[in-house]
Formats: sequence, C-alpha cells, structure tokens
Amino acid sequence: MDSVVFIVWRESIEAMLVIGILYTWLKNQPDTGYGMRFLWGGVLAGIALAVGLAFVMLKVQSELAGTALEYFQIAIMLIAAALITQMVLWMRRHGRTLKRDLEVGMQRAHEQANWWGMATLAAIAVGREGAETVIFLYGTGLAQHGGAQLQFIAAAVGGFALAFFSFWLLSQGSRFFSWKVFFRFSEILLLLLASALLVDAVDRMIGLGWLPALIDPVWNSSFLLDDSSRLGGLIAAFTGYRAHPALMLLLIYAAYWLLISLLLRRSTRLYSRTTGKQKATLKSETSPHE
Repeated sequence: MDSVVFIVWRESIEAMLVIGILYTWLKNQPDTGYGMRFLWGGVLAGIALAVGLAFVMLKVQSELAGTALEYFQIAIMLIAAALITQMVLWMRRHGRTLKRDLEVGMQRAHEQANWWGMATLAAIAVGREGAETVIFLYGTGLAQHGGAQLQFIAAAVGGFALAFFSFWLLSQGSRFFSWKVFFRFSEILLLLLASALLVDAVDRMIGLGWLPALIDPVWNSSFLLDDSSRLGGLIAAFTGYRAHPALMLLLIYAAYWLLISLLLRRSTRLYSRTTGKQKATLKSETSPHE
C-alpha cells in the first residue's frame, strides 16, 4: 500500500499545481466569476475522464481470465513503467516553463473569448494526471487488492491528504521544502518505481516462457534481505529488488538504468543549450545599438 500512497501523493500534487496556476491567473482577470465556472467544469471533466478510464480497465479485467488476464496485466505494467519514465523526462524538460506555458494558453483562450478552450485546457491537464494515476495504480497491483479494498481506499485518501498538506507547504515557499527539491526527490522515487514495474513484468514474462532466464538464480541474498518479508517487500515494490534474480532480469534492469542515465544527460544538455540561447537573445535585445 506504500506505493499507492506515493503515487496518489505525487500525481495529486502535480494536478494541484496545474489547477493552482490556472486559478491564480484567472483571479487577476476582470471576468473572474464567469471564467471560474469553466475552470472548475474542466477540472470535473478531467476527473470524470480518469474515473471512466478506471471503470473501463476494471471492466476489461473482469471479462478476462487465465492467460488473457496475465497478458493484460503485463501490458499495463509495461505501459505504466513507460509512462512514468516519459513523465519524469517531460517534467525535466518542461517543468521550469510549465507555469508560463499554462498562462500563455489561458491568455490565448481569454483573448479569443474561448471559454470552452479554457475548460478543455483544465480538463486535459487534470485528466492526464488522473489517467496516469489510474494506470500507475493498476500497474503496481490495483487488480490484486480485491480483498483489501478498504485498505486500498484508505491508502489513496491518505495519499491525497498528504498531497494537500505538501502542496500547502510548497506554496509557502519554504527553503527546505521547495518545488525544486520536491521534483528532484519524487523523480528519483518515480524512476525506481518504474524499474520495479519493469522487473515485475519481466518476472512474469520469464515465468510464461517468453524470455529465457539464462541463469536462475544468479545469487541468493535472502539471508541478508528476503523480498518476501515486510521490509524486503517494501524495497522490492519501490526498487525491483529480488533476493534471487535471473540473469535476464539483471540485464534488462541494468539496460533500463543505462538508458535513463543517457536520456537524463541528454535532457540536461538540451536545457542548458536552450537556456544559453535565451540568455544570449535577451542580452542582445537589451544591449544599446551602435
């Protein structure tokens, strides 16, 4: 359930950030009251989109059984791992300009008196976060919590409450709990979670005979930390740790982190290059002409 709390916490904060930016911008406009209706209508539409996706996924699951259900769950795990990775890379590239981009979109819709466009902007922003949450939760084991639904709901509510409190702290501009620290900390946990989902999917594919184990196991570290124990299970859920892994699993795990390292470096270089060009442009525009 710890992964449920984390996922709901992380995604809820991001959704609150988007809503907060749109709300603050709209409050400074002359027709605030009218625009707020479309803003909250867009938020509700985004939530409805996420709820609808959850219903569809659970409906599909209820119609599947045996091997077909196994295939479906493996696919969702891989999709969730890919989405988490893509989200981290996207935030690394666009997080610094998110506020400006949203405000530009709102300003364009406002100038054109396109209130439905503004509602759509809010719906897409909230719906994306909600849809990602649904897929992430399913990928980390939503389907296996049928006998512990109250515990699952309590974890989700706890994650949302923690997100609300964290968002309030972040909004205060604390030096020790800033947006930069939050995104750096959460992106590390998200990538670890993505790698854990990848490991679960690969484990199942090896079990089905889709992938060769090569050597199984490579080692047995259960005497140090058993992944079936409470602590070991928690670490396994967040990092993909296995006490007796197959060689194929280790190779794919290592390849994932090598790829992530290369993509993060590339993202950092691209941002530095773009920032340098923007500073050079600004300097040339503000310098006196001869």
